[in-house]
Amino acid sequence: MNFIAYDGSGIDGGLYTRVLGWADGAPSWLDQLIKVWSAIGLGLFALFMLYAWWRARSADSVVMARVLASPVIVVVAYAANSVLKGLVEENRPCQQLNVRNTLEACPGAGDWSFPSNHSVIAFAAATALVFAYRRIGWYAYLAAALMAASRVWVGVHYPHDVAVGALVGVLVGLPLALLAGRAAPLVDRLRGGPLGPFLGTGPAPAFGVAGR
Repeated sequence: MNFIAYDGSGIDGGLYTRVLGWADGAPSWLDQLIKVWSAIGLGLFALFMLYAWWRARSADSVVMARVLASPVIVVVAYAANSVLKGLVEENRPCQQLNVRNTLEACPGAGDWSFPSNHSVIAFAAATALVFAYRRIGWYAYLAAALMAASRVWVGVHYPHDVAVGALVGVLVGLPLALLAGRAAPLVDRLRGGPLGPFLGTGPAPAFGVAGR
């Protein structure tokens, strides 16, 4: 049984078609830039995580635990979203409204629209990272917002798909990111073993307060 109608156009179909009109009237270079970003931009979040890991090698174990948890949090958020997609089974707007001039090819039947996987992944990653390094996290949130907007611009999602996707990413990511710091004792132990070169040694003890 579905919780909402298969046809999501009654929610914000008008806004969706307006955004497509903006895309149609935009310069070609801008459309192509957004299209490329929408297709491969999720890779930037992997780079954010990699950079956070590199910095965390010299940070305390709480930070490293949160950084290491970030890809796990993304996977959990994606899995939760897949369940939600299967419950709702909302048709893509380009299918429902029979739109043929979208920047990205319209996904086939059965590739459900609600919520947006791209938004979930991006916002879950940003939520995980902001607890490790605030500045990296806020940059990731900005990138996540641009990713969400791009999915509507290229024509494969309604605005409500990406908005709820962002919400799912944050709601799944928030409690898991808070819990991740509790794995710090495990990171401490692993840093003294074969994984030490990968996990780093943490911050140097303060002068006169060795072992702190």
